[in-house]
Order: sequence, then C-alpha cells, then structure tokens
Amino acid sequence: MYDLVVVGAGPYGLSIASHAAASGLNVRVFGRTMASWRDHMPRGMFLKSEPWASHLSDPESRFGLDTYCAGIGVAARHAEPIPVETFARYGMWFADRAVPGVDQRMVTGVGTGPGGYRAVTEDGEIVHARTVALAIGVLPFTEIPAALRHLGPELVSHSSHHEELLRFHGRDVTVVGAGQAALETAALLAEQGTRVRVLARSDRLNWNTVPLPWQRPWWQSARTPHSGLGPGWRNWGYSELPWAFRRLPEATRTRIASSALGPAGAWWLRDRVEPKVEVRLTHHITGATPTNNGVRLEVTGPSGPLAPFETDHVIAATGFRPTCDRIALLSDELRDGLASCADGSPEVSTDFESTWPGLFLAGLVTASSFGPSMRFVHGATYTAPRLVKGVNHHLRHPAPKLPSPTSPPPTKRTLSRA
Repeated sequence: MYDLVVVGAGPYGLSIASHAAASGLNVRVFGRTMASWRDHMPRGMFLKSEPWASHLSDPESRFGLDTYCAGIGVAARHAEPIPVETFARYGMWFADRAVPGVDQRMVTGVGTGPGGYRAVTEDGEIVHARTVALAIGVLPFTEIPAALRHLGPELVSHSSHHEELLRFHGRDVTVVGAGQAALETAALLAEQGTRVRVLARSDRLNWNTVPLPWQRPWWQSARTPHSGLGPGWRNWGYSELPWAFRRLPEATRTRIASSALGPAGAWWLRDRVEPKVEVRLTHHITGATPTNNGVRLEVTGPSGPLAPFETDHVIAATGFRPTCDRIALLSDELRDGLASCADGSPEVSTDFESTWPGLFLAGLVTASSFGPSMRFVHGATYTAPRLVKGVNHHLRHPAPKLPSPTSPPPTKRTLSRA
C-alpha cells in the first residue's frame, strides 16, 4: 500500500510528487506527463504568465524553468513569452529529475478501500493508498454555453480540445469568448488562412499592458510590485498570500475567484488580433441549429436580435467550471460526500484536504478556497509543500476509519479541519 497516490502528472501533480518523495513518502504518480500542455494546446501558443512565475516546485528549487531553458540555450527573460511546447518539454524534464517515476496510465476511478483508498487504472489494475491527491487540471471542467451544448463535436468544441487547428484551414470558424484562449485561438486561425470571427458578450476587449521593467527604482517597485499574477498589490496578495485569502468569508472568496483577473488578452497578442480578426462585441448566442454545411447561430446584440448567420464550426473558449459533480473519476460515494463552497467547488482545509479524510485536491478546484493563483502554474509553489504537510499530518494522526461503500457519506461537521 502506498502512502500517497497522485492522480495527474501536470504542474501540480508533479510538484506534489516531488515534495512527497523528498519528505520520505512512498508515492506513486499516475497520468500522462504534461498531457494538457502537450495534447490540448495548439502549436504556436505561448504562456501568458511570466517565465519566472511558471516554475514547477521542488523542495530545493533546483529544477526551475530558468534552469531548463539555460540548459537548452533558450532565453527565459522577463516580458518574453515562452512557447507552450517549451513549457511542456520543461515539465517532462522536471519529471525525469524531481519525481520518482510517472506511471503513464490514466486513473479511471477512485473509491474507498481497506486502509484508505483504491485507484483503478485504465487497464484495470487496482492500487491501494492511504491517501490520494487529485491534481486533475482543468479538462474535466470545460464549460460550453447552454445554447451550444446540444450540438455534436463536429460542430462545436471547447478551445482545450485542440492539439492543432490545421483541420480548419480554409473554413469558417466562430470563436466564443473574450479571454486569452479565445483571442489567441482566433489569431492562430486567422494566420493559417481560416475565416474567423470572435463573439464576445462584453462591450470591449481587455488587453494586459506591457510588463513593467524588472529593474526599477525602489519607489516604483514599492508602489506597484511584481507578482506571479501581474503587477500591483492586489495581485501580489492573490499570488503570494493564499493562506490569507483562505481566511476571507466564503462569499467573498467565491466572488473573487470567479471575477478577479477576468478575461483579457496578453499585450503581445494585440497586434495579431486587431488588424486580422473580426470581433463582434456585446453578442450573445441564443440559439444554434445544425445545417447541411455547419451550424446556424442566432444572436442578440446591443439593440436586440440580429440576423442569424452560418459558420462551419464553433470553438467555445468559455473557460472552466470546477464543481464537485464534474469530478467524474470519484465514486458516487466520494463525490456525493464532498462538502462544497457556494459556487459548487469542493471545500478544502488549510492543507488542501477535502471533507473526506486523506483525499486531497489541488489546482483549479481549490481557487475558491485559496484564490486566483490556483488557476495558474504559479499556485503549485504554495500548494505542493502545504498539501504534503497535510498528507504527513494525516498519516501520523489518521482520522476515524472511512465508511464502507454502503455507509452514509461523512459530514462537513465531522471531517472539516481548520
């Protein structure tokens, strides 16, 4: 039996595994290394975060992105975006050096078992562990507008469903959204010869400003500090003080998690979008009907209904909604027993432990508990050591025996820890 099974081999899963192994835990990691970055982001995309805010976390900080880039002769400088392909290769390099092996099989189910939990792999092997950390990223939580959900994948897809966009060359595509994913997807489509338009519900596009210089007079740095989420004291607080965010009232936390750092395009993307991509602002899709050649969209604009139009395909770059009911790999027993925040995301303790003793969560699903940094790679730096501390605490002071599959689920009152 393992002390810890980590489900997921992206930035959070790899960082957790690195800290767990260094603390002496018998840990096993499952998942295709950096799968989201390798298989679900079109070639030609760049990281929006600064290179210095995109390190995976190991206890001695030996395996940062800057170290990897220096080793391959690539610059990792402030205000110079890093290609997604480079970051994916960095994650694999990190796994080889900081993690005691990654089992590339996917876990298809997690349930309770003797002494803790049982994880089932895609080929049917059952692995037992005293604790489990779910670091399953964003893909289980894709959000598609209600008006499009009845359409098949040949007509509508999420922006995270694409490793490449070449199949849309010479076709007509409508991208829905106003954030980085929407705007960068649209730019890549336009640059390869796709007829593309962007539909945005907002009345204007927001663009991040050019980053402030790294070296500045002290008084400028004091007034507007750099942080892993952008300049300014508010972003610095979200980035560097997740423990303080955790102490805010729940209603405040969920509001900030859903609204802070709202949809915006990177500064380096603006010139690739504005001259080449048609952007229709204050547009809302109200209906969608399949046609012989694609889909007919009904939309409303600032003054009411507009003339419908046809497009070959719709790409929804409309984000993710990390609610408990979407964690499909958990057994019904575990999923139904999770206490949730006001927005439906799982509630976790200060050590990232869910209301099931020994079941830990990391990444996007914890944004309503620890703040917007959990939506970015930067959040792994805080999460990994803190979560492993919680695992060690649980192993030293195990909670009462987990209920059997036929027992009622645990309650928030009995399992929550301050």
